[in-house]
Amino acid sequence: MVKDWVNIKTMEDIITQESEKFIRDLFQKEITDRLKYHDILHTEYVVQQSRIIGQNSGLTEEEINIVVVAAWFHDSGFVAHPKVHEEKSQEIAREFLSSKGVAKDHIKKVLNCIMATKMPQNPEDDILAKVLCDADMAHLSEDFYLDRTSLLRKERNLESETKLSRETYYQETVELFNKHTYFTEYGNSEFSAGKAKNFQLLHTLLEKKTKKAKKGKKKSIKFQSENKKLMQKSPKEKLPGKGVESMFRLTARNQINLSSIADNKANILISVNSIVLTMLLTIGTGKIADYPVMTFPFIAFLTTCISTIIFAILATRPKISSGKFTEEDIHNKKVNLLFFGNFYNMKLEEYEWAVKELMADQDYLYSSMIRDQYSLGKVISQKYKLIRIAYTIFMVGIILSSVLFAGFVLFG
Repeated sequence: MVKDWVNIKTMEDIITQESEKFIRDLFQKEITDRLKYHDILHTEYVVQQSRIIGQNSGLTEEEINIVVVAAWFHDSGFVAHPKVHEEKSQEIAREFLSSKGVAKDHIKKVLNCIMATKMPQNPEDDILAKVLCDADMAHLSEDFYLDRTSLLRKERNLESETKLSRETYYQETVELFNKHTYFTEYGNSEFSAGKAKNFQLLHTLLEKKTKKAKKGKKKSIKFQSENKKLMQKSPKEKLPGKGVESMFRLTARNQINLSSIADNKANILISVNSIVLTMLLTIGTGKIADYPVMTFPFIAFLTTCISTIIFAILATRPKISSGKFTEEDIHNKKVNLLFFGNFYNMKLEEYEWAVKELMADQDYLYSSMIRDQYSLGKVISQKYKLIRIAYTIFMVGIILSSVLFAGFVLFG
């Protein structure tokens, strides 16, 4: 025979001891790490709020006990199946309470409370269910709501194969806030202000995420649109890719380095031969009077130094053009505006107009870049030719002068 709930103290024992112990053991043994939100902390919070709301809603001690037991069991179904955890929670509660000899009528009230928490909540006219529903959603008004709700998103992502973005989660949560209402007078009076505050915070976060997403989407659409237009063009009309621009940049840098190397080589030749020439003229001239036999070696070495200096200077001597262009040259795309020698004598307004014309014409722009590279290459080539001649003269001249000196010393 089933014992009556009210006539004995078994119910309070279940609430304060056995129900709590059973659920704590269940969570410790069965609940996985995947449950970040629906953990024992959440259950404890709902139990606490159930007592507070029940006491302030005029429930009797017996009714509060019923709601508290339901609160302990309301999320226990997560150990079996998260998607239908309310039904599973009912099964666990029914089996446990029946084993403790609780009256069927009281078990039914517990099960009704548990099922009422299923979203969207529907407690109907059951005041006990209303109290549990408000206790389950009281966290919407708490200062720690944003921290707790982030755990709920993590939990959902761990339970589902489809990952839930922050923006989508905030949209769903804002919709939940709009649809949700507290069912008890106490819930409305105590939780509404905090809920409104959290709703505003959520709305602000959603706006930020939405603006960021729209900005990224606009960039993506713009890129796709430009890419589509580019792909529709003929090969001649397509913009050069990043690799082509890098090629121009790298080629220009290499050619400038080569030009700098050529100038350094020329400067070395000029410096060395200038020093030798100075010594020959200051010291060697007096020695020739004493040793006439050294005249030919002296003349050969002197000629070598002067010739080397001349060719080294020719290699480094800049070539300056007129520095002017005409409007017809721009229209006919004949002038290279990337080289200073073609515009240094022009007025700023004329040069600015010409550059804008250059930038507006893609073919002209890249043609100018190609011409600039070609012209620079031709200049470098001429430099290296003259430097090669200078080094050759210096080498041959030293050898010839040395041979002449040795010959005149030995056979003079």
